[in-house]
Order: sequence, then structure tokens, then C-alpha cells
Amino acid sequence: MAIVCDVTGLSDEEKEVAPLALPLADPLGSEIITRYFNAFTSPDGRHTAGTWESDTGRSRWEFGLDGEIIYILGGRMTVTRDGEEGIALGPGDLAVFEPEWNGFWEITEPLSKVYVTFR
Repeated sequence: MAIVCDVTGLSDEEKEVAPLALPLADPLGSEIITRYFNAFTSPDGRHTAGTWESDTGRSRWEFGLDGEIIYILGGRMTVTRDGEEGIALGPGDLAVFEPEWNGFWEITEPLSKVYVTFR
């Protein structure tokens, strides 16, 4: 069986709205509002998939045992792993944040992405 979801037609009422906060990420500066739609969670909770939108801002991310794959639908951001140069991401880019990835996300244009988390 496949789970099929038309995420292009989601209304704002179908999305959860929450400020970005620990343990997901630590916003640096002003509050960052996010909107997300979780389309799938595995029975053991180790895998999720859905869409996520965020206002602009800078935040600190520490993935720990979890990893995340993202596909940027719209907006722009720069991701900077600790000790490395930043990488600019925009529409059409796919990025993999492996477990133990630590660094910063700077969202410079309101962002929308598809995500899959894994452990």
C-alpha cells in the first residue's frame, strides 16, 4: 500500500502551526513560525514524512541520532555545518542531513520543503 497525499492543495487549516523550538531546533533571535503537515509516521516513530514551511530567521540544528532528507519546494536558505562553509539551497535542491549533523540554518526567503526523517 502507498500513502498518497496531494500536498499542493493543502489548506492552512490542515497544517499545524508552531514556533520553531527545541528539541527540533533553537531559533537565534526572534521567534520563527513554522507550518507543517505530517503525512506519515512509522509505527515505531522512527520515520516521518510531510511538508514544512518556515518564516525567515536563523536557527541552530543538532540532529543527534536522527537524520533528515529535504526537497526544497520554494524559498531560500543557507545551511552551514559546524566547521564547514555554508551551502545555499533553493527550489529544486535536495539535501541530506545525516545523523549527528550539527550547524545553522539561515532561512532568507520563506521556505517550503518536503521532508523525510530517519534513524
